[in-house]
Amino acid sequence: MSNIPANLKYSKSHEWILEEDGVFTIGLTDYAQSALGDIVFINLPEEGDSVTAGESFSDVESVKAVSDVFSPVTGTVTAVNEALLDDPAQVNEAPYEAWLIKVSQVSDTEELLDAEGYEAVVAAEEA
Repeated sequence: MSNIPANLKYSKSHEWILEEDGVFTIGLTDYAQSALGDIVFINLPEEGDSVTAGESFSDVESVKAVSDVFSPVTGTVTAVNEALLDDPAQVNEAPYEAWLIKVSQVSDTEELLDAEGYEAVVAAEEA
């Protein structure tokens, strides 16, 4: 079973979300990085860009394929993890520390899952 911290929220497309004081930090789950394999490149948006729930805001390139990363919420990008541009493997090494973006002025959060709900999504995909 994948590592699914109880203190985070999740999307069905395998992003994790940590909300602190109205700022939503978004990254890829342990399950996602494991499925992708070794990540060799990440394309991130710019600060000030808008993201829309359910739409791609980034893509990650692994040794297997290029995959879109979907925003779990709608809002404005307030920070980008520039360190990942030089060392994208951080997502494989520590998926819950290697965040991608931070978003504020957030809406469209009703699709977010708790850890238990996300576990069910992962279990269904592994079946």
